[in-house]
Amino acid sequence: MSARRPRAALLAGILASGAAAGLLTAAPAHAVAGAAVKDGSYAFTAKLDIGTGDAARSCSAALVEQQWLVTAASCFADDPSAGFTVTAGAPKLTTTATIGRADLTRDNGTVAKVVELVPREDRDLVMAKLEKPVTGITPVNLGFKAPLQGEDVLVSGYGRTKDEWVPDRMHYAKFGVDAASGTSVNITGKDADAVICQGDTGAPAFRDIGGRYELVGVNSRSWMGGCLGHEDETRKGALDTRTDDVAGWIQSVSSRDLLQRSNWKYAKHIASGYFTGDSNNGKRRMDMFVAWADGEASLFKGADHDDPKYPFSAEYKLESKGSYWKNAEAVTAGRYSDTGTDGLTVRWANGKLSTYTHVDEKGFHEEKTLAEPGSWWSHARLITSGRFSANALRDDLLVLWEDGSTSMYTDTGVNGVKKETQLTLKNDGFNNAVQINAIEYTGGKTADLMIRWKDGQTQVFPGGDTKGDHGRIQITPVGYHWTHAAQITVGNFTKPGGPLNDILVRWDTTDLSYYPNVTPNAIPSKDRGPVGEVQLVG
Repeated sequence: MSARRPRAALLAGILASGAAAGLLTAAPAHAVAGAAVKDGSYAFTAKLDIGTGDAARSCSAALVEQQWLVTAASCFADDPSAGFTVTAGAPKLTTTATIGRADLTRDNGTVAKVVELVPREDRDLVMAKLEKPVTGITPVNLGFKAPLQGEDVLVSGYGRTKDEWVPDRMHYAKFGVDAASGTSVNITGKDADAVICQGDTGAPAFRDIGGRYELVGVNSRSWMGGCLGHEDETRKGALDTRTDDVAGWIQSVSSRDLLQRSNWKYAKHIASGYFTGDSNNGKRRMDMFVAWADGEASLFKGADHDDPKYPFSAEYKLESKGSYWKNAEAVTAGRYSDTGTDGLTVRWANGKLSTYTHVDEKGFHEEKTLAEPGSWWSHARLITSGRFSANALRDDLLVLWEDGSTSMYTDTGVNGVKKETQLTLKNDGFNNAVQINAIEYTGGKTADLMIRWKDGQTQVFPGGDTKGDHGRIQITPVGYHWTHAAQITVGNFTKPGGPLNDILVRWDTTDLSYYPNVTPNAIPSKDRGPVGEVQLVG
């Protein structure tokens, strides 16, 4: 049976009169959409209050990024019965979103105005930008796989119940997928009380993968059988708008202002790695870890789409101001375990050397102390991780010491920092190095070493060999403007599955940019540096 209801009924399905509050029943509410949500659960679900007076309407939505919601475009249409066309820009009606408040009578969570709409023209879907970022609430993850027939999904929303006109609580229920095709997915409740009612338009449908929630659609229409005011209707199916096949578009819209929200002048350490997902799937860009001067620590998740202007899709605050990260003196990322994800190695101000074998949205995992406080590692000036030695199971650690000498420690995940190979002696000229990074520049089986010098030169030593001048390749000449590069990291920021030869630069101002695919062919002459700079901030 089709879940579609007549267009003429759609208007009633998404409008909720402001006078309706007087019709609340005194009896205990029993949600048609299922059970009342406990405080803190499905906190990414938002309630939208659109317009005032007789024109007021309510919808539900989902937080997909700190400053962006996704919901049904028909919530904002002038005449929803005539279609879901919405003009991009500020909403015509004043719209307020409440996020992270399962019980609307309380004052927790965030209340913010919607300041911009970005509609998707081919379906009942719109992105809604909030006036300020939402903190303390984890956005829902985006699903990239199509809903399968028979698959179970959860739906959460603030709509009407069978005996309550304007509920004070969010409710949720389990639904089964009947079919998914084109831009839509048909769903039906798994029990008699699971129905989508008025005010649930835009409500998220999501998978529960071991406590990780993955968005697959938002509600567009419903038969509303059994909802208050529709007691005579027996049909209970619903039609959702799919989001899985446009998840990349959602990311590209929601990440437009992501990097601009930070003051990059205060980014003290930057390291790139596959922290939040396995690099072997070839579908993701690298993530970026940032330790700020005030002790904050952030993780920027790599995007799944190909838009070069927006390489990251979300920011996760791992530590707050004043944390121990203000004592980090050198940071690098690498593969230190068999999990398929990357971790961090940190040289602290007190001489301690630590490795976190894994870093993700939830924080730092499995810290291993490689050298105790007060060790000789207080003399390590620069460090970088890479697969410098052939057939290594894990990344090696290359160190530039204060006296200008360099050392390499192989397979650090297993042997710690005990297996040292000295590469150069002190005063061999490497004390003029400002930054070092591992880069896949020459396309060999091992990583190459990139060094940025005080005089603006940037050079690559193929295979990580720092001995002598053999094989040294010039990337930027003496006096080049990279003297203003305050932080440099190398990774895959261009497109999913690419090599690690994009160079990201944090300048000594507030600017941030990267150079994609820096290879010998990308350097046109000895007088010029990499071309194709992509400005991210500034």
